Amino acid sequence: MSSLLKEPNRKAVALVLGSGSSRGWAHIGAIEALEEEGIPIDFISGCSVGSYVGAIYASGNLASLKDFILRMDGKKVFSYFDVVFPRSGLLDGTKKVTELFSMHTAAERFSDLNIPVMMVASDLHQGEKVILKSGNLLQALRATMSFPGLFAPARVKGRWLIDGALVDPVPVGVARATEADVVIAIDLNSGIASRRMKKPNIKDIETLGQDESKSKSELLIKLSDYYETAEVAFKEKINRLLGRDADVPDIIDTVLTSVNIMVERITRINLAVEPPDILVQPRLGALKMMDFDQVNYTIEEGYIGVKEKMEDIKALLEIPR
Repeated sequence: MSSLLKEPNRKAVALVLGSGSSRGWAHIGAIEALEEEGIPIDFISGCSVGSYVGAIYASGNLASLKDFILRMDGKKVFSYFDVVFPRSGLLDGTKKVTELFSMHTAAERFSDLNIPVMMVASDLHQGEKVILKSGNLLQALRATMSFPGLFAPARVKGRWLIDGALVDPVPVGVARATEADVVIAIDLNSGIASRRMKKPNIKDIETLGQDESKSKSELLIKLSDYYETAEVAFKEKINRLLGRDADVPDIIDTVLTSVNIMVERITRINLAVEPPDILVQPRLGALKMMDFDQVNYTIEEGYIGVKEKMEDIKALLEIPR
């Protein structure tokens, strides 16, 4: 890990960690590859899960996070979400996501971090990009990770904020505004719009065992059972009348895949306007938003992606190869 004090005559490096939900664990492998080669990181700009991984790394506790997620399966991830259905999002996340972060670091404010971190969120009402880089760290994390419709918006300094991926999924421009000489960006959204949709199995969600969480989760499961039973009957009737293929995406597939298409397009446009010096795009296009059971594969792809660019990185930094 780099420190706040840069060695003289060394080029400063900004690392950009993009959005990506379950694909976000690739950032762990990417950072490990950089550290293995002695590449310093002086600034971090992040969006959504990229902000989460970046903040934990900047606090010096990335190994703790990696060990934790390697021991989790996809079902347990959902136990860290607070169900608030049917408010402004299916999940709140304020308490549990905060707990998940605090398990790995005692940092509560941006000033507690060893590396300057900047996070991107979206103003729900103005549609503007909001950069969070000082003050309450946990509140900022809650905002940058508020995926619309899934997580309820976060209230920060009088503004309702949601996931930064809606405006700047890979915030290269934010990194450019620092004193960095070289910007390395990790884009996890390449190829996600073209993958085939697959319906998630809501019944696999595991509860925490708390009374309130249990009752809410049971409600979701009952709703899921009813929805699936009604959906099958409804689709059969409609398909018989219209002669349509029964393999029709459901509302969850439709919303998540639509957002994937939007995020990939926004990423492509933004990177064309403000390209980084080094762009790493791990091969993660086949992963869905909630594929949290693919941790090893995801981390490895992040590691490989950076390693493949290492000669270019060292050349820019004028490091002997």
